Amino acid sequence: PTMDLVLNFADYYFFTPYVYPSSWPEDEPLRQILGLLVVTNLGAAILYLGLGALSYYFIFDHSLMKHPQFLENQVRREIKYAMSSLPLISIPTVALFFAEVRGYSKLYDEVHESPLGWTGLVVSMFSFLFFTDMCIYWVHRFLHHKLVYKRLHKPHHIWKIPTPFASHAFHPVDGFLQGLPYHIYPFLFPLHKVLYLILYVFVNIWTISIHDGDYRVPGMLEKIINGAAHHTDHHLFFDYNYGQYFTLWDRIGGSYRHPSALMGNGPHDCIKKLQAEGKLDSNGTNNGDAPRVKKE
Repeated sequence: PTMDLVLNFADYYFFTPYVYPSSWPEDEPLRQILGLLVVTNLGAAILYLGLGALSYYFIFDHSLMKHPQFLENQVRREIKYAMSSLPLISIPTVALFFAEVRGYSKLYDEVHESPLGWTGLVVSMFSFLFFTDMCIYWVHRFLHHKLVYKRLHKPHHIWKIPTPFASHAFHPVDGFLQGLPYHIYPFLFPLHKVLYLILYVFVNIWTISIHDGDYRVPGMLEKIINGAAHHTDHHLFFDYNYGQYFTLWDRIGGSYRHPSALMGNGPHDCIKKLQAEGKLDSNGTNNGDAPRVKKE
């Protein structure tokens, strides 16, 4: 996202004084590409591990780990898969960031550069969310097509009861395709650079939040916002709730499913039922009748 701001910051405080020779201009293409590779990979790791850890330790309901479909060593496996994919996702992503840095996008620095001023800034914030939500819905449905699902998207569906660390645990091609709408938007529509940076961080927070196991949604928003309860049903039941932020495109596309967790039939209810039947003890230990999934 507004990578020239990030790259300029990294150049000023790190690359120019400590890494590159002073004779190498900051706007030289190869230097910019190398810098973007470093900044992109470091930033992705910090956002994923940092925000993921905060969510895992302070928001994620650890009782979900008792669910029979929670995998053995799942958290470690999620992190390992994500950290092996992120560097590969960064390669085509850096190509898009490089195009931004070289001035090919419609990103702008000052509010007065927008034809609509502050109104344009606000409008672009909402249009970014609705545009990317629409695009991700259709990319996500495409990834569920039988010709590509097994090869590209199935690795993400291993996590039936996801934790925040499943948020970025994608096949590299899958991860790039689902992130592509965020990068396409500023090449099509004007967007303030700082707002883009804020939205990019928000996108990462939201992606983690829909995997965090906190199924609470304000009543009036249950049928509008695609929250963790909605997305958990996507992991469990496969063909529903493809959206990212809103339920709009799932309703249009006929793939909306009201979350089972909000109807008394979700993962927590499954755990309580198994415990009541004596198939699972209070610590989540399988007593033999509730098979725990170990491998996919």
